[in-house]
Amino acid sequence: MTTVLPPARLLALGAVGLLVAGCSSDPEADAATGTSSAAPSPAAEEVAAPQPRVTLTYDGGVLVLDAATLEVVGDHALDGFLRVNAAGDGRHALVTTEEGFQVLDAGVWTDGGSSHAGGTVLTDHVFTADTAGHVVVHGDRTVLFADGTGDITSFATADLLTADGLPETREWTSEAAHHGVAIEMEDGSLLSTLGDEEGRSGVRVLDASGAEVARSEECPGVHGEGTVAGEVAVFGCEDGVLVYDGTFTKLTAPDAYGRTGNVFTSETSPVAVGDYNADPDAEGYLLSQVALVDTAAGSLTIVPLPDGVEYTFRDLARGPQDEAVLLGTDGSLHLLDEQSGELLASHPVIDPWEGPAEWQDPHPALRVHDGTAYVTEPAADAVHAVDLATGEVLATGELEVTPNEIAVVSG
Repeated sequence: MTTVLPPARLLALGAVGLLVAGCSSDPEADAATGTSSAAPSPAAEEVAAPQPRVTLTYDGGVLVLDAATLEVVGDHALDGFLRVNAAGDGRHALVTTEEGFQVLDAGVWTDGGSSHAGGTVLTDHVFTADTAGHVVVHGDRTVLFADGTGDITSFATADLLTADGLPETREWTSEAAHHGVAIEMEDGSLLSTLGDEEGRSGVRVLDASGAEVARSEECPGVHGEGTVAGEVAVFGCEDGVLVYDGTFTKLTAPDAYGRTGNVFTSETSPVAVGDYNADPDAEGYLLSQVALVDTAAGSLTIVPLPDGVEYTFRDLARGPQDEAVLLGTDGSLHLLDEQSGELLASHPVIDPWEGPAEWQDPHPALRVHDGTAYVTEPAADAVHAVDLATGEVLATGELEVTPNEIAVVSG
């Protein structure tokens, strides 16, 4: 079932605008190139509790910030366009380089019941990949996809903390190289995209032995993934979304072209939030509608945003109550009810901004961790921490570089 909500339902707080965003990458995620230079590591200090850290890419390297103060605690030189993802173990991030996925130690960990904070290290450990692409953390596994070959690599996420070097991995091979993604389920099965250099068409399921047990080719341009409550997987398509809960279900968009390219999920909610584009000929990367995918009801709801409010794929996240958190071109954070799309609150944070000329160009980005929203402001070379409950700006980090991509390492 597909429904469309009117913009009037989003104006509960007057003239304040809404917004939405995306996830892993927008059109086709390009891998970064790089050479590494690690900063010295000061001695570790015991702290009262695990300390989250924020990783930011910039033209020339990766910064690591204390998540509470937003002070820089690490700066590592790397060449090329960089992407960064949390590895899922609370301590490491994975940085895309021309060699693959390079391991960045964010310098926060727990050992024997005590928490420690120390210096950051861009290690020499690399998960080799031809054109490193998506990183997906689900359950106790982290899965890496190499676009240049279609090779898929997974490892036990916790093993990254204890391995001497890289942890033991499991490998799969796609039918053909493509810009893809894969999710390893808790029973050891794998959901991976189908495609080749000409395009992408759907998803297949491999059991724990590697044998194919299901497939659907009803997802043209498949991009964006996530799992909701009950370990139900959702993939974005150019004409809706594809849902897998043991069998495939296609939820068709209300428009002939209705692309969801990035999906944001919560393991405590059956609803996935996605970006939405109904115009295949649109110029630029700004969008004005958001998709709400209720996997329990089998519905796809399209929520239009107020006039003049837009977003890109970097500006959507989920909050502590599973609400959608949106960073708008009006510079405000907007909290939306995940099921109705109604506006719950709005908090001004940064100056209004315009969309990028190219999707790789620095533009505002959003990540949420433990009730705090981290918002980059490239125009001001700054990053802000915002309390989602009150809208209070808890800290602002003034940088000597222009931030681009962002990830939060939980500690």
